[in-house]
Amino acid sequence: MVRRPLPTLGLLLLYVWLIATVLVATPAPAQAAGYSASLTQAIADLPTAAESRSGYSRDLFRHWVDADGDGCDTRDEVLIAEAEEAPTVGASCALSGGRWYSYYDGVSQTSASALDIDHLVPLAEAWDSGAGSWSNATRQAYANDLGDYRTLVGVTSSVNRSKGDQDVAEWLPAQQQCRYLREWVAVKHRWRLSVDSAEKSAMTSLASGCTNSTITVTLAR
Repeated sequence: MVRRPLPTLGLLLLYVWLIATVLVATPAPAQAAGYSASLTQAIADLPTAAESRSGYSRDLFRHWVDADGDGCDTRDEVLIAEAEEAPTVGASCALSGGRWYSYYDGVSQTSASALDIDHLVPLAEAWDSGAGSWSNATRQAYANDLGDYRTLVGVTSSVNRSKGDQDVAEWLPAQQQCRYLREWVAVKHRWRLSVDSAEKSAMTSLASGCTNSTITVTLAR
């Protein structure tokens, strides 16, 4: 039997160096950036800029897509996730039964058709605040954001339609205004959207009567 010579110290050091080089050169998995601050600080940190709706069209935000191909589009996914009593999911994701609580008006609904899925920061407001310069893919991601429960919320249809595309300076829900403010600020940070001066002033004023809780988000862009 032929005996192979043992590695010399020089060869062992070379092996160690090669392994270390590979480990250093291999990038770590990318981690999504985050943001966390108190409510008042989070409001202060939002960039202030004039808004422009030039060129806006709702069609530029493709929404209610079936991103995972399971037959349920974004609207369905939000309704299923937010239900206090789970609906029955039938063919083509038809929903029957179930119960939902609309925190904007403090009303429970037992029919999915009585609810709208509100973009908490409306599409037009997002456009005004920076989304006008986004790619179509980023706007679609925003319009179908299931990665943060605060971006999309099921609420009574009539209340959502009374809100329209107004910001915090122009409209607040009748119920849970501090929650609404926290979620508005969170969405603005998540998508790196700006605020106008009237909006920031209204948020700062409202925050003075709210618990100064921590706002934490994973940044989407």
